[in-house]
Amino acid sequence: MWLRATIMALAGWLLLAGAAEAQTLILIQGYLGSAGSWRFSGVAPVLGMDGWQDAGHLTLGPQGVLAAPTVSKHPQRFYTLDLPTEAPIGEQARFLSYYVSWVKAKHKGSPIVLVGHSAGGVAARMYMVTSREPAVRALVTIASPHLGSGLANVASAISNSPLSMMAPFFGADTINRSGGLYHDLGEEAPTNLVGWLNRQRHPPAYYVSVIRSSDGTPFTGDDVTEAWRQDMRMVPALQGQAQSYTSPGGHGLRPEDGRLISDIVRSFGLDG
Repeated sequence: MWLRATIMALAGWLLLAGAAEAQTLILIQGYLGSAGSWRFSGVAPVLGMDGWQDAGHLTLGPQGVLAAPTVSKHPQRFYTLDLPTEAPIGEQARFLSYYVSWVKAKHKGSPIVLVGHSAGGVAARMYMVTSREPAVRALVTIASPHLGSGLANVASAISNSPLSMMAPFFGADTINRSGGLYHDLGEEAPTNLVGWLNRQRHPPAYYVSVIRSSDGTPFTGDDVTEAWRQDMRMVPALQGQAQSYTSPGGHGLRPEDGRLISDIVRSFGLDG
């Protein structure tokens, strides 16, 4: 409750100062996730109850972005999307670029906030660094391995070993399809993507990490990634530019994330 009260107090001050609330959220799932990750976890319904309209789902076809939107001019909205979550981070960022361009054209002048879960948060940050799209005004990540993951190192080693030949027999052929992603998200090093990304100049924006912690403290982390690896304040290129909040629980999304996302985004006081 204290976290919500703190964020809402800041949001209230910004709104009294005259900041508008018109903005668009793009919800980006993590590894092996889908649009259903946001809906079935309860995040999307809670966002709806908190004043955000579910504007529909976006997918990418031969002719570009295909939308199943809700027709409305509601000033606060969110979209889910299809993403190749087993692909390397750069490929996911490329897909994301098409969706952001579509949303930017659809809602001219509306600030865009990217919200990424797990690897989706790293893909969103990759997109921001490589595109430098000014319409994207903020990034909120949940349990994202911004400084890599030891588990990704282990998975990468398996995918590059003879054990990978056995994976399909155990229903784990995703290990073979995800080798590039595991390499990207391994523990930060000069030879992998997060090591490179974390030293690139980031565009001006709000950067907020929601650190998932199994015991509710900002030190432990969850069952996938240590707390400090989820914290964008630890990214060399973002020192002094990022904020973080600790949320109790495991690595997966949960309904309470909807309210937390809403409170954090409103605290930015974005306007068109």
